[in-house]
Amino acid sequence: MKREVDYRVKEQVATITLSRPERLNALTSTLLTELVEAVEEANQDEAVRVIVLTGEGRGFCAGQDLKTVQPGMDHGEYLKQYYHPVIRAIATTNKPTVAAINGVAAGAGLSLTLACDFRIVRADAKLSLGFINVGLVPDAGAPYFLPRLIGSAKALELALLGDTITAEQALDYHLVTKVVEAESFEQEVSAFAELLSQRPTKVIGYIKQLQAASSESTLDDMLAQEIIYQSRAGKTEDHQQAVQAFIEKKAPVFVGR
Repeated sequence: MKREVDYRVKEQVATITLSRPERLNALTSTLLTELVEAVEEANQDEAVRVIVLTGEGRGFCAGQDLKTVQPGMDHGEYLKQYYHPVIRAIATTNKPTVAAINGVAAGAGLSLTLACDFRIVRADAKLSLGFINVGLVPDAGAPYFLPRLIGSAKALELALLGDTITAEQALDYHLVTKVVEAESFEQEVSAFAELLSQRPTKVIGYIKQLQAASSESTLDDMLAQEIIYQSRAGKTEDHQQAVQAFIEKKAPVFVGR
């Protein structure tokens, strides 16, 4: 049986591809289970320094496959069993994550991208929260991530109106990192991932943990956390090497340790 998620590692970059192109990579319980396994594998692989999430074919992800929704099913239990492990895995990995949005990203498909650190979107892609159009509330982490990314007023607007927005609108809203033309999309994603892979990976993890804690912490809490994480960062091989490179007037070469 064909797997619904493709997992490949090349040059320190793990590319995780949603692989149901005939259904615009719409989400199923099988796909979500395979997805969390792939993210966890990338997270545990010391050779992997960047995780890229993308879709096969002409779209990123059209959201939940509504053909799999059974009458009377408990949507909350489905979220708890299948979606939430994926969102937690993406959001808590210490490695940088990039959503390469190669086409439509709708509903929970858009939610997946919000859990990533960066979103690179193809210029002709369309994005929509869209839950309200099927009588549901936004889920899969969207109510948490979206207001933090674009502000509560704009997040509420997208949630209540369910409008489809263009890549350029998403950039204007600060929802995505950059917009790339279709003909250079794959090259741009690869170059961006390579750039991240050359950064001090362990320190990236520390930065992500610090920032994640900041929204629910006091200033004193964060100052205390700075002490802890800067102490750890100062002991990394990458920091020691960078200091020596500075003294020798050379460019540092980070190895992720």
